[in-house]
Amino acid sequence: MNKNMLYRNIPKVDILLENPQIETLIENYHRNVVVDVIREEVDKLRNFIKENDDIVLIEQNINNLIENIKINTEKVYSYNIKKVINGTGTILHTNLGRAIISKKHADYLSEVVTSYSNLEYNLEEGKRGERYSHFEKLICKITGAEAAMAVNNNAAAVMLVLSSMAAQKEVIVSRGELVEVGGKFRIPDVMKSSNANLVEIGTTNKTHLEDYEDVITENTGAFLKVHTSNFKIIGFTESVSIEELCKLAKEKDIPVIEDIGSGVLIDLSKYGLEYEPTVQDSIKAGVDVVSFSGDKLLGGPQAGIIVGKKKYIDKMKKNPLTRAFRIDKFTATILEMIFHEYLNEEKAIKNIPVLSLITKDLKEIEKNANTLFTKIENLKDVADVNIEDTLSQIGGGSLPAERIKSKCVTIMPKNISTKSLEEKLRAGKNPVVGRISEEKLILDMRTVLEDEIDVLAEKLISILK
Repeated sequence: MNKNMLYRNIPKVDILLENPQIETLIENYHRNVVVDVIREEVDKLRNFIKENDDIVLIEQNINNLIENIKINTEKVYSYNIKKVINGTGTILHTNLGRAIISKKHADYLSEVVTSYSNLEYNLEEGKRGERYSHFEKLICKITGAEAAMAVNNNAAAVMLVLSSMAAQKEVIVSRGELVEVGGKFRIPDVMKSSNANLVEIGTTNKTHLEDYEDVITENTGAFLKVHTSNFKIIGFTESVSIEELCKLAKEKDIPVIEDIGSGVLIDLSKYGLEYEPTVQDSIKAGVDVVSFSGDKLLGGPQAGIIVGKKKYIDKMKKNPLTRAFRIDKFTATILEMIFHEYLNEEKAIKNIPVLSLITKDLKEIEKNANTLFTKIENLKDVADVNIEDTLSQIGGGSLPAERIKSKCVTIMPKNISTKSLEEKLRAGKNPVVGRISEEKLILDMRTVLEDEIDVLAEKLISILK
């Protein structure tokens, strides 16, 4: 094989720039960007020729050069963060952005952030205001707390709480609650960063009230209770209830801090799910400060919400870390809208997507599965398509053992592998993320939104036809 001849078949950059299709690219985009892409694609082609001996494949790549330049130039100008169709059945999918926001809330957010707003301006008094003021009273009304604020995530919330209440002091925590959250962030590391000194008590599976009592010293700054929302220990276990701990704390005049994690405000056991402790339960039990996530079971944006006694919250608002951890106008606006929904439980279940997906009726899910099946059933010559029972999960470190009955559309392609189908669904416009089980692609219809069904069907047909 004469590879020098193949190299000579690659058009020079100057010649490529005179190509009508490339000229159109330059008109639509920046010349320098197009030239950079041309050079990258030519280099890739040269390397391909160097490393391959299949002349047919090499000639194909040479013939596709213009098309590849077009594709990669458009990629430069396309956004990396895209809307994704979630067919995994995981409602709070951490990799897919966790809680989704309703169109109603997004429309109002658009109105606020595309103009000036009173983020830190008191319209009634005509002077500087506080960004927490827009939702603090709402949170207090819903939870029963004296005061509230928010930072950019719950790890930051825990760090701010400990830094404000227990810096250079001992904080007592059960070993069974020394959890790791996403990205290898661990409670002991967060505590160390806040300058609090960790005092571990009990064992992984058993902690008793006397374990707390035995280690109290003059330097004890707080008891920290961490709700294990992302895992569950079963069997030979024992833990101290928040009510017991608050009673001891009151006797010893030690504040109780609780990281409740998922931040549920509604008793989900009424909807057939396992009971998850609510923020209201903790405040009622006497916890001094509670922190929780905004984008888990609360159903809002990424945030760390802090509620509790006013004397502690006021101290946190003055902590220099608050400036580093503060929320922006996008988060503040969405949080206010989300907490407004919780003034009426029925409205919250209906209008907050996370809650509506969790409580979605199985018949409605089956109806959507049938709609998708009908649209793609003509693919029977190229794939086995069926509707099957499946189990959805909450995800996002919430209710780890909970599984919810659901319906899925399963596809087993005949002409390509299931893995290849899954990869093609993730690629290009309108990416779709599903899961593979037993050589079948599974699309759980609990997390596929109704207005996404047509798009999903079209993508499947375009790939498999």
